[in-house]
Amino acid sequence: MWTMGTANIEIIIASEKDNLLQKIGNKVIHNERISFEEGVYLFEKASLPYVGALANWKRESLHGDTTYFNKNFHIEPTNVCVFSCKFCSYSKLYAHKEEGWELTIDQMMDIVKSYDGKPVTEVHIVGGVHPKLTLEFFISLLKAIKAHRPELHIKGFTPVELDYMFRKANLSTEEGMKRAHEAGLDSLPGGGAEIFHPDIRNIICADKATGDEWLHIHRTAHNLGMHSNATLLYGHIEKAEHRIDHMERLRQLQDETKGFNTFIPLKFRNKDNDMHDVPESTMANDLKMYAISRLYLDNFPHVKAYWPMLGREIAQLTLSYGVNDIDGTIDDTTKIYSMAGSEEQTPVMTTEELVRLIKQAHRKPVERGTLYNVIQDYSLVEMD
Repeated sequence: MWTMGTANIEIIIASEKDNLLQKIGNKVIHNERISFEEGVYLFEKASLPYVGALANWKRESLHGDTTYFNKNFHIEPTNVCVFSCKFCSYSKLYAHKEEGWELTIDQMMDIVKSYDGKPVTEVHIVGGVHPKLTLEFFISLLKAIKAHRPELHIKGFTPVELDYMFRKANLSTEEGMKRAHEAGLDSLPGGGAEIFHPDIRNIICADKATGDEWLHIHRTAHNLGMHSNATLLYGHIEKAEHRIDHMERLRQLQDETKGFNTFIPLKFRNKDNDMHDVPESTMANDLKMYAISRLYLDNFPHVKAYWPMLGREIAQLTLSYGVNDIDGTIDDTTKIYSMAGSEEQTPVMTTEELVRLIKQAHRKPVERGTLYNVIQDYSLVEMD
């Protein structure tokens, strides 16, 4: 199988006419950190083939052809929310709660039990911020899941949800995180990050947890020994410097705690929200976002493409632009992205389909657990 060797990437770098881009390329292959200004320059001046080649070289130097996926399912407790993010197509404001849904613990446990005997390893719990769904409510849910299926990894709740729960319970972040972790919360997803820079955050989601508060909750989780993911919502009104500012803050926290597993760029979709007049990012810009993420976040082990949002074909392309994880098999209860206008209106893929998609990109499919423990290498498995 052909891979981007060092000799090949050196030829590509030497052929670059722009001296600064050539300098950045040489920093990448010598494992030197790209500066803030250089990250912005990549967005503004570099060609897609150039950043793609660099990101592919970086991806293969870290992971070879290995491409991870996991077997997971989602629980979305509610889409009723006290916040009014302009980009959101999912939530219903609390004043119109009758238009949304609100699951009981028994209903959520029925979802968990529907996977009994199936080889899922993770449940992902995330939803709106409902004022009546308290920390105590979710602690009861966590304990019930662990009592029923102790080995199931619970990845749950964005810092936006947790911050609201903790404040309602009159607990500090440290106290609240400790209680959730002891009840069974194993790791945090990356959601709710959006864009940290206040100039943009104050326009698109002014009333929810700030960038600093998001980072503080993840720092607290890391200090408890938990791992987490991180996201960035791109392709709306932000500019290159806002994206790099966001990734710089993540990179600094990762230097401090080493607690992040994965970075996931999330594409803004403009269906049925208050930003419907904002054009969506092109495929070329999507791929550039993934590539520069891989180059800038030099201390993040993994970069993931969330295939239900991008669509299968573009997600497959990202595997040559720095991505080494294509997320999970997912199930058809996942509404957040389909309601926002994702490419996959039924976001479910069988293991066979995921393995085939990865192999078609000439990569090695490997099933993982949430913390990237290898469960099965499918590279030599013949699928029907």
